[in-house]
Amino acid sequence: MSDGRIITHPILPIVKRKDIEFYFDGKKLIGKEGDVISSALIAAGHHIFGHHPKDGAALGIFCANGQCAQCMVIVDGIPRKACMTALEAGMDITSCDGLPGLPETKTKIGHEREVTMRSIETMKRDVLIIGGGPAGLSAAKELGANNIDILLIDDKSSVGGKLLLQTHKFFGSIDDCYAGTRGIKIAELLRDEVSSLKSVEVWVNTTAIGMFADNKVGLLKDGKYILIEPKKILIATGAREKMLSFPGNTLPGVYGAGAFQTLVNRDLVRSTTRLFIVGGGNVGLIAGYHALQAGIEVVGLVEALPKCGGYKVHEDKLRRLGVPIYTSHTVLSANADTNTNTDTNTDKNATVNSITIGKIDDNFKPIKGKGKGKGAERTFKVDTILIAVGLSPVDELFLQAKAFGFDVYAAGDADEIAEASSAMFNGKIAARKILNGLGLDSVKGAIPEDWIKKAEILKSPPGKVVKRKAVIKAISDSKIYPIFHCTQEIACNPCTSVCPQEAIFIKNNPLTGLPAFDPELDCKGCMRCVAVCPGLAVTLVDKRKDREFPMVTLPFEVFEVGDKYIEKGKKIIVTDSSGNELDTVSVEKVRRLKDYPGTQLVRVRLHKDIAERAAGIRSQAPEVAEPSELYYSDALPDSAIICRCERVTAGEIRYWISKGQYDMNQLKAITRAGMGACGGKTCGDLIMRLFKEEGISIDKVTNNVERPLFIEAPFGIFAGIDQNIKNDRRSPETNE
Repeated sequence: MSDGRIITHPILPIVKRKDIEFYFDGKKLIGKEGDVISSALIAAGHHIFGHHPKDGAALGIFCANGQCAQCMVIVDGIPRKACMTALEAGMDITSCDGLPGLPETKTKIGHEREVTMRSIETMKRDVLIIGGGPAGLSAAKELGANNIDILLIDDKSSVGGKLLLQTHKFFGSIDDCYAGTRGIKIAELLRDEVSSLKSVEVWVNTTAIGMFADNKVGLLKDGKYILIEPKKILIATGAREKMLSFPGNTLPGVYGAGAFQTLVNRDLVRSTTRLFIVGGGNVGLIAGYHALQAGIEVVGLVEALPKCGGYKVHEDKLRRLGVPIYTSHTVLSANADTNTNTDTNTDKNATVNSITIGKIDDNFKPIKGKGKGKGAERTFKVDTILIAVGLSPVDELFLQAKAFGFDVYAAGDADEIAEASSAMFNGKIAARKILNGLGLDSVKGAIPEDWIKKAEILKSPPGKVVKRKAVIKAISDSKIYPIFHCTQEIACNPCTSVCPQEAIFIKNNPLTGLPAFDPELDCKGCMRCVAVCPGLAVTLVDKRKDREFPMVTLPFEVFEVGDKYIEKGKKIIVTDSSGNELDTVSVEKVRRLKDYPGTQLVRVRLHKDIAERAAGIRSQAPEVAEPSELYYSDALPDSAIICRCERVTAGEIRYWISKGQYDMNQLKAITRAGMGACGGKTCGDLIMRLFKEEGISIDKVTNNVERPLFIEAPFGIFAGIDQNIKNDRRSPETNE
């Protein structure tokens, strides 16, 4: 690591980028070409971007996806979201302390600002696709192949969506959804396929800000307002992360797992040294794995349910690497200092420095008691807490388009929360529906029956965890054979596709069943099944030279220590699937296959009694996960922030619920909850949860009336005044 930057990574290429000078609160800092402001600031050690006007609470990054305004800064006198604004040389950036003022009408040298107005351009398109993630790109690929006039927009600087953040290999099947290929590579493949289609136009840095009753869509492209009049619309805007209510939940250092992946995997910023994860679904488990790949200590993960909801193979990867997982536990508080429990985050320099977790009962209520190691409550020193407690569809544009009578479709997470492999299939299916709607012949618009079946399989939840039978004698007597450590049926079969001997098969469902090795066929030891497995759940046992101490090949995709790969002769700790230590041995050999360069194939000799149980290598020392002696008690849940934008607490909402106020619009008018920059996107779910906790049936609650625009937009754009943040850029030190 250098100045908060990741300079080596086991998977991601490190491209040298040009240094950029900019200013933050009057101090000269160095960023990198291609940075957004938030990443440049965090890389330089600045985690506080401003202070809330209500109570002076410190504000930092939260979603890193443009959905909130927690990272607001002032850029050359104009309020901007730091996570969505590209860094440029000479930028004069200041903290947003309180409410930002109106921009100056004169420049710093006394001249009136020039304002140029233009007429608003209206364009017609056959299909407008909003969102360039796996669903949107897959739909564009299908439609573009049929020469449909398409405009695809995305609010980031590059298409790919969450695929751009995924360093792990994908599940599913190779033929249908690139199984065994890393998300970052899938994004590249889809992008190249779409850009080769002449009928598809792609606009990046473009945001859809509203749907209008005259069947036009308002877009903001690079500061310029444009209207699009499409025949069909596909909403593929993905999902936003849900938030939890707990004391200290708005401290800088508490943010979504997706924001963390954006910082680490897209921007190559090592934003933390010690983190804790709340949520045991796939998002949380994968974020933990990505952290370890970036050389970050993962102190632990809590899951409120008795077992993690994500794939067992993802959970096992973390356990094998040395990350403790606490099921039937929850976060009790995020703490900002070592002396007192910080419930309100009013210290202007407060950031996370520890987390307190606690065991919960069958009714999800915390069990009282504290004590290092075995107590119900434990506190761990950390500087970052990742919240990964589920996703909500970004579907407001879809609902408004539907209300205004657009011919609108949805795909991916905007339609239904599922894995990216499912989103790709749903994008293809939505494209076929659009083709039918455009009146094309049934051959082009027909939806194959197997597409529908596979889409259902790909979005299905993981099956039950089963206990695999011991390896049968016929295989044990073979010279070399694979061991499959996956014990849960999920949509995944790349190991069956890559075996050149066709010796790996799935007996029942060829996509969701568990793989097995055919003892009648010979394994040649090519190791492709070990390298391709997305769950790193295949190992190879080789008894050709030594049956007592066979050679075992283990997959490994993180750095063993610091920024180095495992090398021959290195002592390593071998574990079983649950992370239990089996033995400490020396590495005999390390290989990487050409088709899977990011996966190290580490070969060691183990005694025959443990060879088939060996599943992984521990990379994190046990002491990393030791709790501290600090304890925080008497946390006040009523003080937890529900509405981040307006800093409305759970206690305020509960008070008005107790007074019979069940109308979300009235609650907004009384408390300002939902009135902030994000428009209730984060607090809406939390308020609904409070209604449930207070025993109020949801059918008695009146929902918010959505605001006409879903993203903040300067008034000037509607008058044809283009936004330009490059004006008046000069050194704050000289004011010249």
